[in-house]
Amino acid sequence: MSSSAPGLGRRSPAEARAAIERFLNASRQPILLEPGEDPFKLEAGCYELHWSGERLSVQAWDRDRNLVRRVLGLGEERPGKLELVIEKFPKREGRILLLDAARPSMRSAPAKGRRLAFRERFRRLLGRSFPGWKVAELSTELDLEHSLSSLYPRALLRRGMSGRAAIASPPEGPPADGVLSFGLVWLDHLRRREPRLTIEGLTVFLPEGREQSTCLRLRWLDPAAARVEAFVYSTEDHAARADLADYGNLDTRLEPFRDPARSLTSRVHGWVERLSRLPGVEPVPLPGGAASLRVRGMEFALAQAGTLRFGLHGRAIAGESNLAEIEALARQLARWRSADPPDRENPLYRAQPERWLESAVRADLEEIDAALASGPVYGQVPAFAGGERGVLDLVAVERTGRLVVLELKASEDIHLPLQALDYWMRVQWHLERDEFRTRGYFPGTELRRELPRLLLVAPSLDFHPATDVIVRCLSPRIPVERIGLGVEWRRKAKVVFRKR
Repeated sequence: MSSSAPGLGRRSPAEARAAIERFLNASRQPILLEPGEDPFKLEAGCYELHWSGERLSVQAWDRDRNLVRRVLGLGEERPGKLELVIEKFPKREGRILLLDAARPSMRSAPAKGRRLAFRERFRRLLGRSFPGWKVAELSTELDLEHSLSSLYPRALLRRGMSGRAAIASPPEGPPADGVLSFGLVWLDHLRRREPRLTIEGLTVFLPEGREQSTCLRLRWLDPAAARVEAFVYSTEDHAARADLADYGNLDTRLEPFRDPARSLTSRVHGWVERLSRLPGVEPVPLPGGAASLRVRGMEFALAQAGTLRFGLHGRAIAGESNLAEIEALARQLARWRSADPPDRENPLYRAQPERWLESAVRADLEEIDAALASGPVYGQVPAFAGGERGVLDLVAVERTGRLVVLELKASEDIHLPLQALDYWMRVQWHLERDEFRTRGYFPGTELRRELPRLLLVAPSLDFHPATDVIVRCLSPRIPVERIGLGVEWRRKAKVVFRKR
C-alpha cells in the first residue's frame, strides 16, 4: 500500500503507469470512475494507456461516451482501489478512481458514482427551470437523523429571503413514487432549519414516463400545508411543469365478488368446511368465488370452483386422500404461528408479518374502530396492477354505510401514508361509480357516497418518525386516523393510541 503527495506523482508518471498495470492485472471487474459521472467498464477494446516520454494519459470509452485524462501521479493505492491524480484544467488537479467492482467493499462505488452524476444533472435542471434562483444547497448524502435518503438528490433554492425545496427522482434505480415522501420530509426539515427564509413549497422532478403515481397523489395534498408542483424531465433534460389535470385516470380494477359457498362444488365446499374447523384456520373469501384457507394470515390452501390446491411453496391439487396431509400442515402452522411458539426464530413464525397483522385485525374489527361492522371485510380490492406493495389493504364499512380503508404495516415504513393514499384513491374512484354495490360487495348495506375514512394501523412502536409530517400534508377532506397497536398484537390487536 502506498500514497504519494500531489507533487511527487508529477515528477514520476512511470510510478502511476506501473500502479495502473498492477491494478488491471489483479482486478476481475475493473472500472474507471470520475466523481459525478457514470463509470466506464475497463474491458478489452474499451480503454488505452498512452505513454509518450514522461507524459501519461488514460482513455476510456463506451457506445455513448469518451473520456481522456492526463495522469499526473498517484493518490491512494490499496487492494481493489487506485486513486489517480489527473489534470482537470490547466494548473488544476482532480481525481479519478480505478475500482475492482468484483470486490464486495467496492460494489457500492458505481452506484455512488451514478448518484453523483445525476446530482450534477439535477443542478442543470434546476438552473434551467428556475432562472434567477440560486442553488444554495444540493446533496445526495444520507441523513438518518432527519429521514433523508441518498437515493434522491435534494436542493434548497434561494432568491432573496424566499426559498424553495426541490428533490428529484433519477431515471433509473429507485422507484419514482418514493420521491414524494422524502420531498415532504425535506420541505418540513428546511422550514424548521431556516426560520428566516420563507420556504414557498416543494418542486419534485420526475423522469418522463414515471410521473403518473406522484401526480395522482399531488391532487390529494393540502396546498395550505405543502404547495407541491411536479416537473417532468426528458432524456434530453427538457423539463416542463406537469398539469395535474392530465393525470385523472387511475389504473385500477374491481373484480366482481361471488360468495364461495355458491361458487365451489359441493365436494370442495365440504373440504373447506372440514378444514375450517381446525384450530387457528380462517377461511377468507376472495373475489371470483375462491376461498383462501389461512393460519394467522399464511395461506396453506386455496379452493376455487372444483379444485383445492395446497402447500406452502409449490401447490399440489388435492384429492380425498390428501386431506389428512393438509390437516397436518394446518396444525403445524398453528403450532409455529402462535403468540407463544416453541421458537420465535422459526421461519414459519417470522414470515409474512403483514398477513398476520391482517388476521389479527380481521378477528377484532370493533376493537380497531367501534363504528365498524364486524363484516364483511375485503382484502386487496381494488387490485393493483403492480402486484405486491409491502402493505396490506382492507376495505370495511361502518354500520352507517360509510366505507373505511385500513392500511396495515407491521414494520416501520416512511411510505405508509402515501401508499395508503394510493389505495384510498382507488376505493374512492370505485365508490363514486357505484361499483362496490353493482359488483356484489357489502350485500344488504346501503353505501354512503361521502369520502371513505382512512385508518393507518401498525404496532405503536413501528410508525416511522416522519409519518405525522406526511399525514399533515394530505388533504383535510380525507379523514385520516393513526392507530397504534400494543406490542403483543400477535396475541390480540389491542389499541394503545389513536391520533386523528
